[in-house]
Amino acid sequence: MQKLYSYQKSKSEPLKPKESTIEFLLSYSKALSVMKYKKLAFDTILN
Repeated sequence: MQKLYSYQKSKSEPLKPKESTIEFLLSYSKALSVMKYKKLAFDTILN
């Protein structure tokens, strides 16, 4: 059988996001609310 993953993976460099990006993601995750009812899930943003 042919080898499917024959190439070598390149070394990844660590990401350096801006501070504003991190602040946005943190505030978004704090405002996100997921309510489950039976088999349904409702997500709301509390802003």
